[in-house]
This record gives sequence, structure tokens and C-alpha cells, in this order.
Amino acid sequence: MKDKKKILAGLVVFIAVITFPFWFNMGKAAPAPELELTAEAKAAKSCVMPTEYMKVEHMQLLDVWRHNVVRRGERMFVNTDGKLFNMSLSNTCLDCHSNKEKFCDRCHDYASVRPYCWDCHIDSPKGE
Repeated sequence: MKDKKKILAGLVVFIAVITFPFWFNMGKAAPAPELELTAEAKAAKSCVMPTEYMKVEHMQLLDVWRHNVVRRGERMFVNTDGKLFNMSLSNTCLDCHSNKEKFCDRCHDYASVRPYCWDCHIDSPKGE
């Protein structure tokens, strides 16, 4: 029991070191990036799914599209409003969101993700 002060001091130092990254960065989160829509996207006024859904679930939607196109040969997608879309990243998504640097890259850089979409798909499918 005579080492009680040393043990408490050690615990305080340990807790301070372990929690340092949390309290050091508190309140320093960067704001989400502002995205720039192309004229086509503004004219369309809607995406294949609602905006909030696309912000969160677009990668899952693209994975389902890839699976359906490659493995099942299905090419058409019907959204919740009953509107028909071609399941194509290059020809459907990039028609409206053709400025990859000002749309895709801003969010992906903010979230520190490196999607593998661009390994196969070109940035500007129509040579824009």
C-alpha cells in the first residue's frame, strides 16, 4: 500500500496518453465539402434515387448494378418513382456528374476513401 501514490500517478499518465488523440482533436472536424453539380444534373432535378439515399448508399447501389449487369445480364433499373435508367456508371451517372474533380473526388477525399470504380471506368466517357 505504500506505492499507492505511484500507482495513481501512473494511471493518470496512462489515461492522459491513451485519450490524448480524442481531446486534442475535439472540435476540429472539417466541414463536409460543397459539391458542384453540372448543368445536366441541375436540369434533371433528380437522381436515380433520392439525394439523401445517394449520399449514403451510392456505393451499395453501384455494387448491385455491377452484379446485375455482369452476372445476370440485366441492364435496366427502375427507381422508386417507376422511372427507368440504364445501369451504367459511365453513361448514366457520369452524364450528370461528369466533373469528377468537383463532385466525386471532393467527397471521397473528405471521407478518405479510394473507390476502385476508376480502375475500369474512364472519368469522361464521352470525351468531355
